[in-house]
Amino acid sequence: MTKNLLLDNERVDQLFSTDVKIIQNREVFSYSLDSVLLSRFPQYPQRKGLIVDLCSGNGAVALFASSQTPVKILAVELQERLADMAKRSVILNQLEEQVDIIQDDLKHLLDHVPASQVDLIVCNPPYFKDRESSKKNLSEHYLLARHEITTNLDEICRVSQQALKSNGRLAMVHRPDRFLEIMDTLKKYKLAPKRVQFIYPKLGKEANMLLIEAIKDGSLEGFKILPPLIVHKDNGDYSDEIFEIYYGKNKSN
Repeated sequence: MTKNLLLDNERVDQLFSTDVKIIQNREVFSYSLDSVLLSRFPQYPQRKGLIVDLCSGNGAVALFASSQTPVKILAVELQERLADMAKRSVILNQLEEQVDIIQDDLKHLLDHVPASQVDLIVCNPPYFKDRESSKKNLSEHYLLARHEITTNLDEICRVSQQALKSNGRLAMVHRPDRFLEIMDTLKKYKLAPKRVQFIYPKLGKEANMLLIEAIKDGSLEGFKILPPLIVHKDNGDYSDEIFEIYYGKNKSN
């Protein structure tokens, strides 16, 4: 079955702490640590509800999320090639009843979900502003995934505000150098920042990622900065926390 789902130069990778398998293509798109961490960051509804994954890429966040909640997940990806990979990963994991992949611009989200009815939105957005001086990847697929060419932070927050129910949550992974802009944009759309966690490549290095969660129509009080998450030990191995995320609790490094 797996071979029948793969196109040229594609492979199947697995997050070993789950049973989830993801179809990847290094030349087109491959998920990385940011997707894994984002999928582990929010608290998921467990009985009923609707989750939306924006800027879904090859569906990694949505598929990883499926191992943590039984509720319906809708993943939205603009690029046809990436959405097709995600759809085949859904079939590979036999998740057709839970995960739907929509190939569309996220600005059209309300064509696919009712307004003010989504419980949780997760988003691994383009990190970099679209500037002439930007260092851009030669691959069109990576270019659109990493640079704010087809969407941007403001549009993501605006669309999320429209789709989320009151007290619904938006969880994003982003870059620390845009932290103040992220906070301002969330508040602009009445998305109250509640939790942030900074990710560090090694102890003593500057943070290179952040995870942030906001609540629609929530109070601006009670904002929490979580303990830092260190990715690598001094010897280059994964930290114990990251190793557990990738390989599970019952395996030793």
